[in-house]
Amino acid sequence: MTPVNPPPLDRTSPPQRTDAWRQPADGLTEGVRVRVLRAVYGDRRAAAELLPRLTDRQLIGTDSLPTEPAELAPALLREHRAEIRALPDDTRLLLLLAAADQYPVSTDAFLRAVVAARLDTRCLDAAEAAGIAHAGAGGVAFRDAWTRIAAYETGTPADRRDVHRLLARVLRGEGETPSRSWHRGAGALGPSGRLAAELSAAAGTAADTGRLSVARTLAERAAALCPDPAEQHRLTARAAAYSWRSGDGDRARRLASTATDDALSGVLALRAGNATEAFDALLIGVGAAAPTSSDRGAPPLAAPASVAPCAVTPSTSRTATPAASHNVAPAAPAAPAAPRTTTPAAPRTTTPAAPRTTTPAAPRTATPAASNSVAPAAPRTPTPAAPRTATPAASRTAAPADPRTLTPADPRTLTPADPRAVTPAIPGARTSVTPSTITPPTPATHLLARATEAAIYTGDLRRLREAARVAGRLGVVAPGTLGGLVAAFDGRYADARDLLKSAAGRCGPGGDPTVLIHAAIAALLLGDHTRAVTATVRAAASARARGTPVTVPQAMEFRAYADFWTGRPRAGEAAATDALWQAHATGQDNGACHLQAALAMFAALTGDADVCRERAATARSYALARGLGLPAALAQWALAFLDLSSGRFAAAAARLRALAGFGPGHGHRAIRHLATPHYVEAAVRTGDTRVARVAHADYERWAGTVLSPDDLALSARCRALLAPGEEAVDHYRAALDLHSRGTRDFERARTELLFGSALRRLRRRAEARDRLHSALEAFDSFGAPHCATRARAELRALGTPAAPARTAPDSSTATLTAQQLLVARMAADGATNREIAARLALSPRTIDHHLRGVFTRLGIRSRIELVRLLAESDEPESG
Repeated sequence: MTPVNPPPLDRTSPPQRTDAWRQPADGLTEGVRVRVLRAVYGDRRAAAELLPRLTDRQLIGTDSLPTEPAELAPALLREHRAEIRALPDDTRLLLLLAAADQYPVSTDAFLRAVVAARLDTRCLDAAEAAGIAHAGAGGVAFRDAWTRIAAYETGTPADRRDVHRLLARVLRGEGETPSRSWHRGAGALGPSGRLAAELSAAAGTAADTGRLSVARTLAERAAALCPDPAEQHRLTARAAAYSWRSGDGDRARRLASTATDDALSGVLALRAGNATEAFDALLIGVGAAAPTSSDRGAPPLAAPASVAPCAVTPSTSRTATPAASHNVAPAAPAAPAAPRTTTPAAPRTTTPAAPRTTTPAAPRTATPAASNSVAPAAPRTPTPAAPRTATPAASRTAAPADPRTLTPADPRTLTPADPRAVTPAIPGARTSVTPSTITPPTPATHLLARATEAAIYTGDLRRLREAARVAGRLGVVAPGTLGGLVAAFDGRYADARDLLKSAAGRCGPGGDPTVLIHAAIAALLLGDHTRAVTATVRAAASARARGTPVTVPQAMEFRAYADFWTGRPRAGEAAATDALWQAHATGQDNGACHLQAALAMFAALTGDADVCRERAATARSYALARGLGLPAALAQWALAFLDLSSGRFAAAAARLRALAGFGPGHGHRAIRHLATPHYVEAAVRTGDTRVARVAHADYERWAGTVLSPDDLALSARCRALLAPGEEAVDHYRAALDLHSRGTRDFERARTELLFGSALRRLRRRAEARDRLHSALEAFDSFGAPHCATRARAELRALGTPAAPARTAPDSSTATLTAQQLLVARMAADGATNREIAARLALSPRTIDHHLRGVFTRLGIRSRIELVRLLAESDEPESG
């Protein structure tokens, strides 16, 4: 927890040399390297001091990093504290006041406190002369974060309490309640149930306004002051939830470790650990949460405000309890499961929720989790479990917080909804598509949804069916994206289509990030890539606006698929690279693995074979160690696509054949389905038409059910590849006609290439020439050199001179691949090869290879020339 009065620093550790950072950092994984620099505020001296103090498990990313300053860089802090002690007493008092106003909660009350205490700010001249801090329009600006922390820790405990009380007195403005409560709590002498309750309420207020870092600090302090161990446990769980949602993964894991709860550990493992272990821990959590379910008469958790087709309850920044983040509200099956009794109820907006008695630790009013649902509230017929009476929660009526909603067994206290989540369904059951009766969500149902999510992430369908059996016992079926994925895996394509269409429609602006991510996934599965891009961009924007950066990389994981299919490798690679850094920084190593695989896919498209293999190897190594079938399969697909576009058909067929392999971390049916058209092409080229026909049959069934123009076009292309001679021509023409109504521009170019090749073999030279020229132009515009090379080879076989590769584009940098352009810009900004490698999660050797390629393509010899060329190429854009 964040200490208000930090323990004395260790004075025995010798100071570390500042150049000690580079060599130890070379052996770190990219995720640990990013998190280390983030933990020490980017100070490499502090990083050099921290690295020797880390355990082996911390160095490989298994355990969380230290989070408190005294644990991170004690020698550096000791040095700064000595500087500050050398200043006059009045100067140190002002610095202490300024630091308390900024650390660890920024309250912007320094100037008011100075006026109230009649302090003389001219005393800051000594600090400015020493280069420690200087006075500014808004207060005091410290030299760096470590100096600010040292200024705070230099004060005596009594002085720190005094300045906190002073700041609390001047914070009386509207909306300053959390800040005032923080300073009151920081000035406390010891445990206090009253202050703990005030801080708990203030944490909820801060979370309501999207200030999750402040909410975490307040909840931690409340737990430290709380005299009740049970309530302290719940407050710590809330602090862990706020930490995770705000992007502080290391602190969240440390706080969660004190809870010693299987469900809590399982939720974190889903994004940063072994997905198989996460599944097991979550199922154990389901059993532990079952006694508090509605069948025992416990009050339901916040009921969703809408029963729209996609029953994914949106998380909102106005949610008072962290338990309400990213939940998935299950819906009852079309036929109510016995022994449950269906009792009609009035619309939810007419009957307020029954008040619950609050405890001193949570005296504030809690807003229901789903108060801002994307779809408007609709009357519903709840299916309560006997013997209790169903009381629907008002969609916008505040209900007193029930402490039971904060127990660690509730997965919503930590869950950033992973878009791969699939709500369990009973195998073989036909899923309802229209709004239906829903069962009030319980901790058990939410944990079951998370366990199902883990099963999907691993690609182990046996685990998915296990989760479905548990869902069957609970009588829970959820429509929308989650149920649609389960239906698709079970082969119930008509059900899947209807459910996914309902979910994909929920991508309006300003919606909940989780709902938008699910809409993007549904759109991707339906082949609507334009809607998928819209949904992911809106999801990322909404997450940033709500102060939940942990969701941004998740949205970008799925935008990559749409960018790949629509032939936008430069935009997609740039977005995925940025999201990769964010995933590492927020402790989402599983998401980072998925993004590495996506970047391998882009490298395959742009012909960067070395980068493709390196990123795919990194992703597969991590995925196999943690049982992640989805990124492992995507990395395999990237390697197969590189082989296919380079003419290595046997190698491509072998890789694609393995995509559906069972077992955690080895294959995934969803990726196998997306890659089926490529598999058919590779199998036909190797003469294995029997396997190709079997693979195409299932794909054609899906395309005929979903009726996506792109899926139908690819199915027609498969038929053309399997058809003899002249018969293939009509299938190719049908495929191109369907492509004209779709969005997969890159696949349309590949269809034209295959069609042109077939026409050449049929001696239809004029038409073949037109198709091949069209394909070549498209590949050049996409930046896909391998495919462009194949098109030129086909044109040469026709005896037609092909247009040379573009050497005089609009700007000098247009000849570079997306990866080369990123490297070139970083090099022009002054970054070393090693620093660029750290930023892009590549090896310095690969960066050196890229820079050589950049210099060769641009015809330059030095970085100075590179800076000039990039500046010239940017001038038209800025103009």
